[in-house]
Amino acid sequence: MSTIPATTSGSSRPQAPEKAWWKEASVYQIYPASFNDSDGDGLGDIPGIIQKVDYLGALGVDVVWLCPVYESPQIDMGYDVSDYRSIHAPYGTVEDVDRLIAALHERRMRLVMDLVVNHTSDQHVWFRESRSSLSNPKRDWYIWKKPRWDAAGNRLPPNNWASVFGGSAWSWDETTGEYYLHLFCKEQPDLNWENPDVVQAVHDIMTFWLDKGVDGFRMDVINFISKSPGLPDAPLKLPGQEFQPGDLHYANGPRLHEFLRGLREVLDRYDAFAIGEMPCVKEEQDVLMAVAADRKELNMIFQFDIVSIDIGSGGKFTSKTWSLAKMKAIVNKWQTCMYDNNGWNALFLENHDQSRSVSRFTPHRPENRTAAAKMLATFLALQSGTVFVYQGQELGMANLPREWPIDEYKDVETLNLYRLAMQQHRGDSEAVEQLMDQVRLKARDHSRSPMQWNAQQHGGFTTGTPWVRANDADYMHCNAEQQLRDPTSVLAYWRQLLRLRKQNVDVFVYGRFELLAAADPSLFCYRRIDPSGYGVATLVLNFTDCEYEWQVPPAEVVEALTAARCVLGNYEPPAELNGDGSMRLKPFEALVILELEDLYEGA
Repeated sequence: MSTIPATTSGSSRPQAPEKAWWKEASVYQIYPASFNDSDGDGLGDIPGIIQKVDYLGALGVDVVWLCPVYESPQIDMGYDVSDYRSIHAPYGTVEDVDRLIAALHERRMRLVMDLVVNHTSDQHVWFRESRSSLSNPKRDWYIWKKPRWDAAGNRLPPNNWASVFGGSAWSWDETTGEYYLHLFCKEQPDLNWENPDVVQAVHDIMTFWLDKGVDGFRMDVINFISKSPGLPDAPLKLPGQEFQPGDLHYANGPRLHEFLRGLREVLDRYDAFAIGEMPCVKEEQDVLMAVAADRKELNMIFQFDIVSIDIGSGGKFTSKTWSLAKMKAIVNKWQTCMYDNNGWNALFLENHDQSRSVSRFTPHRPENRTAAAKMLATFLALQSGTVFVYQGQELGMANLPREWPIDEYKDVETLNLYRLAMQQHRGDSEAVEQLMDQVRLKARDHSRSPMQWNAQQHGGFTTGTPWVRANDADYMHCNAEQQLRDPTSVLAYWRQLLRLRKQNVDVFVYGRFELLAAADPSLFCYRRIDPSGYGVATLVLNFTDCEYEWQVPPAEVVEALTAARCVLGNYEPPAELNGDGSMRLKPFEALVILELEDLYEGA
């Protein structure tokens, strides 16, 4: 066997990353409204999650990330918090959270909660006090500005920033005669992190939940908490639009890292971990400033390069053609950058803000859906980083049916952007249909449909009427009960994947990444190489819905197939080398070839 060359200058072997429990963990994200309804009111709840902890344990995950369950008017499904120390009554009680923590800890799993502190609900007592008068002590807990006026005397917002959900990022308050900033819905006013009392209040919220046994936080849009002084106008990016994306002035602001270090000080007192959601971040240095180990800020972040790969310049519901070459470049960039700079990746394709990956990234014939879901699972779970699995992803759940009308979509982002687009495209039926094509592909509603537990009514999610329609075209043949009985199911495959990752952490968690066959337009191939020299894994992934004749596989693949065995694949038997050295891969075929021995022997 040939020697794998070292990558660290002056050393015979690559330097291994520092080990940590959260690097080896796999995380399961729960969207509580749609997970499991225990009382028949049509809304998922915390007791319903407790009923399913053994299911999660059997899957092999280590951490449960719970989307917001705090008291909330639910304008944005809990991301508008009105009380951080209380639980939204339909979800349960604080005591129910205590029981969930205990149930998970008994099974050696941990709980991560969502921390939503860029903004609150407008019903939070802080904001109700803040808007009550100009002199209220809580006035500067939020961001208020006087209006601008045009030449004709018309009142204008303080700047031209657009809300993420459409329209202006500013709303007028008649009582006090000023505008307040809301980067999202008008019911989600942004907190003023320049006020040290706000920072301390956030630290106190974290301490409250950490004292209860919570093991960490996922921090919502955490890189938006520091804004540019003076809140200047955004540059013109969307000609013809009144309001412009202002992320230049609110993403990664001047005091962000100071604030993140303060949050980390709280977490370190509990050996808790933090993952930050950081939209609008593209450059390696910006990410490393937040996640490099010596920075003592975040453990990892969600960055959005892959899930933005098909988003056009006009926003989420505009299209852009993507190629596998582009996806390879993204993956290679972050895999090598983090490894070389002592950072860490968060690996995800789905979450509550994204549609279903099997529908979005692998257009497929119905008979190939299972293979496509397994291939994507392999692609994701064996990269370097902490693996995040979104509820239903382990089943290969798909997007909602294409024939569903816009009336079936309930998400505030979908409806707001649809309304604005309809105003823009009034009378243009072709443009409206193009818009609906993108809604059918990318709307958040797809991931928020009820979890498909069995083939009973509403997929077994509830005995009542679900808050959103279950995917009744799908749950009869894609559900957990059926897949638990099927050793060839997507669920069974995920269990095998996570077990393989845990059994070989030096390769699949701490090994370095090496891209192979970079120019191949249909196959994604990579290796994971144990830095201490005792193992290498070679992955071959067909991203197409058809058989693929691989005429000249790279030497590394040929050598792996000759010297080692396929330890996991989504077809039986797996593809092999033909006599002429070529390979024929089935639609969406995935191969994991593992060699375990001293690769540096004799070096």
